[in-house]
Amino acid sequence: MSSSFGLTPELVRYLADANPPEHPALVRCREETAALTQARMQISPEQGAYMAATARMIRARRTFEVGVFTGYSALATALTLKDMHPIGAHLLACDISEEWTTKARDYWRQAEVDDIIELKVAPATETLDQRIQAGQGGSYDLGFIDADKTGYDAYYERGLILLRPGGVMLFDNMLWSGKVADPADTTPDTTALRALAQKAKADTRVHAVLTAIGDGVLICVKR
Repeated sequence: MSSSFGLTPELVRYLADANPPEHPALVRCREETAALTQARMQISPEQGAYMAATARMIRARRTFEVGVFTGYSALATALTLKDMHPIGAHLLACDISEEWTTKARDYWRQAEVDDIIELKVAPATETLDQRIQAGQGGSYDLGFIDADKTGYDAYYERGLILLRPGGVMLFDNMLWSGKVADPADTTPDTTALRALAQKAKADTRVHAVLTAIGDGVLICVKR
């Protein structure tokens, strides 16, 4: 099971006990994904709780996500959206894997949020560009990016166009298990994550904060 970077098992259990209980579909998604060799790709339960709280704080109705995997993050967000907005909630989910998103669809159906999730299995830049060209700029409240790290800058730029002023975009894995703090690590993924953190810090279009939630979440609030 994935857990936030640097937390002991005892603290992970404490957080699980202190936070709101997971929906049964979230529990099933988390437990079944934990048996996969790629389980580290899934966000932690405490990060899912944080994302749900963020969506609630900004009264998000329309959201987008890049990188679905088995669907935990989209499910955590969609449950909150539908609770707040029984009519009109929408989550655009972008991924390139039919294999993983087939599993995600099953969990979404179990939680009865599949009707508000629009899944696009295609390169995310193509999907986001299509939404921009369709005039949807400024119409989304929240975005979550958890995909290929070298693509983060492209998703950042497109996401900013899609977000409304005051909208929030979250980027996962920004601490990269501590690799970003190692000057000797110049691999493409690590370099891309460092570059985005510095870009967002200097970008007058957003108010950006890098946090130690999960494996590091970069929070960008569009000005």
